[in-house]
Amino acid sequence: MRRTTARTGSRSWSRTRSAAAVALLAAGAAVLAGGGPVGAAPTAAAGTTAGTATQQGQQGQQGQQDQQDQADCDVYKSVPPSTEDGPAVKAVKAKRSLVIGVDQNSYRWGARNPNTGQIEGFDIDLARAIGTAIMGDPDKVVLKPVATADRIDAIKKGRVDLIVRTMTINCKRMEDVAFSKPYFNISQRVLVPKASPAKNIDDAIDGRTVCAADGSTALNVVKDKKTAGRIVTVENQLDCLVLMQLGKVDATMTDNGLAAGQAAQDQTVRIVDGEAQPEVIGVAMLKESPDLTARVNQVLADYYARGDWARSYEHWLKPYMLNEADHYWPGTH
Repeated sequence: MRRTTARTGSRSWSRTRSAAAVALLAAGAAVLAGGGPVGAAPTAAAGTTAGTATQQGQQGQQGQQDQQDQADCDVYKSVPPSTEDGPAVKAVKAKRSLVIGVDQNSYRWGARNPNTGQIEGFDIDLARAIGTAIMGDPDKVVLKPVATADRIDAIKKGRVDLIVRTMTINCKRMEDVAFSKPYFNISQRVLVPKASPAKNIDDAIDGRTVCAADGSTALNVVKDKKTAGRIVTVENQLDCLVLMQLGKVDATMTDNGLAAGQAAQDQTVRIVDGEAQPEVIGVAMLKESPDLTARVNQVLADYYARGDWARSYEHWLKPYMLNEADHYWPGTH
């Protein structure tokens, strides 16, 4: 199902209310100056002043707390790697299956092969490696397709144990779910039809109809730029490619990995110059399962150390990305 959202952001100021407030204050001052009820007025004014001061103090404290929370947010921070099986890992093993949420529509990352019916790609290699390492048996690993907008709900409502699906780590998401150490550097790019005259991101989105997946970082980037003529949201980012093929949207905002996959999948589209908002992606899971996060971090470290991460990149992504594998590995922070 596709939803279309027209950008709205207009602000309105009520001059009438402001004028009335000024008039009311002036009238109060006149009453006091003219010898009105002196006993009551100062009490009310004092109460108002105290209330305002308290409210401003609370707002100031909240603002300081928000700033502190932002400063404390570190997208590279996660629990230390561990091979130990804690309560969450033991619970997963007890149910005899590890359910991992993945994509089935992103070429070269997580896409269903029409010839075999199997889901394959860079993220799928990683998901299978994580599942096999934790469960000890690849047959106990269940790959479950999850829409972009449903990733966090799928975790919080217990439909999946993990999400391995080009999921950007950011401060807002870290309030809802836990993340592994990052496993890929990405940035946001824009796709357009080859016939488009756009040369860069601004050309591609200013005044244009731009598509992005609901619940994606790309959608937030488009909204923040505030220059798109109209924003169209879809459930899965591949739907944007379909809409662009049909001429219903002018451009698609997505991360550079997915953009490269779409450009490889469809020779009628291209990626414009420029990138926005460098980011990292990681594996997501419940915040209440730190031992599971620790196990995933251990698997990631081993997966990279063995060279499996680089081999998967070479096979799935290198033909379509601009740089060597090491450019996309987040490294240690």
